[in-house]
Amino acid sequence: MLYLVAYDIPNDRRRTKVHKTLSGFGKWTQFSVFECFLTEKELIALRYRLNKLLKPQEDNVRFYPICQTCQAKVETIGSSPPAEDKIYLL
Repeated sequence: MLYLVAYDIPNDRRRTKVHKTLSGFGKWTQFSVFECFLTEKELIALRYRLNKLLKPQEDNVRFYPICQTCQAKVETIGSSPPAEDKIYLL
């Protein structure tokens, strides 16, 4: 499933840690926005890692699931539309 993950973190150090964590799960597309193709297990792992970093009273992270039907309707100007990276094992 494709997830659009947006975050608003006022603290520079925590924001950098959140950015690095998300970089391991998806593609950075805009400031404070990632596109992540995640399995259910990967989503749970990502949420667990983020929960350890965040201060709920100050920080805000949102996960927007995008189904395949809606994904086909994504319009992009200036870059390519979201696409899952393919890994080939030999």
